[in-house]
Amino acid sequence: MSTQFARLDPTHSSTRSPVFSDPERRFIHQAIALVEHRLFQRGACIDSPKAVFDFLRLKLGSETHEVFAAVFLDTKHRVIAFEALAQGSIDQAVIYPRTIVKRAIELNAAAVILAHNHPSGCTSRSEADRIITDRLRAALELVDVRILDHVIVGKGDPYSFAEAGLL
Repeated sequence: MSTQFARLDPTHSSTRSPVFSDPERRFIHQAIALVEHRLFQRGACIDSPKAVFDFLRLKLGSETHEVFAAVFLDTKHRVIAFEALAQGSIDQAVIYPRTIVKRAIELNAAAVILAHNHPSGCTSRSEADRIITDRLRAALELVDVRILDHVIVGKGDPYSFAEAGLL
């Protein structure tokens, strides 16, 4: 496992939180593995926003630092890959449009679902969230990749740019 992704693994020691006991961390890891196996394997079709929200909550909800990730999809909205693309501080992660565009092209993606967490737990979108979403949308449109949603994970229900009518 690369160092970058080891930090994002909930069973990896650097992301262990005193909030969860060892049995709870194992249970969370098993839940993530089950969702990944059933939904987020190459070729799985995303047919429900709720399934995406649940998966993203499991993947990003316990992170103590902000993590920016993407689910890359083919033309039929089948999952190609889920990737954490940037890890930041406790209140921001720097993501560059070039990074997302390059990865979308490498994976031959037709669409993407963007996601990041707010370690504070608040799922309200910030002005910076709106700005980066607009910048990413403009950059991805140049290579014919559509953003289906940008999801903010925190405590409670995730915030969806699509559901809010912002995409």
